[in-house]
Amino acid sequence: QVQLVESGGGLVQAGGSLRLSCAASGRTFSSFRLGWFRQAPGKEREYVGSISRSGIYTYYADSVKGRFTISRDNSKNTVYLLMLSLKPEDTAVYFCAADEQLGLILPTSGDPDYWGQGTQVTVSS
Repeated sequence: QVQLVESGGGLVQAGGSLRLSCAASGRTFSSFRLGWFRQAPGKEREYVGSISRSGIYTYYADSVKGRFTISRDNSKNTVYLLMLSLKPEDTAVYFCAADEQLGLILPTSGDPDYWGQGTQVTVSS
């Protein structure tokens, strides 16, 4: 089991930036690959990106590539999502998720086993 708690969401103007954090507890953090997902009102959940256990490998959805960066600090049991050049269409609840499989969580992967409660990001135009 691992518990995930996101933080860092808020209201920001278009063009601004935010950094989300996801703190994990309960198991050895470096055993988990991690992903970020988001869900806007009335829309299906959308894949944002993923980071490998070691943090060496990352993968991003085309919609955020070049603007968002995922990193992790295994010594702090935390994964981060740095979001730059935010757009109104980035408005959503952002979730981190984890599982113990190898590699990266990809858009075609099955749902990760563990999820946080989400943090709201609102980008105003």
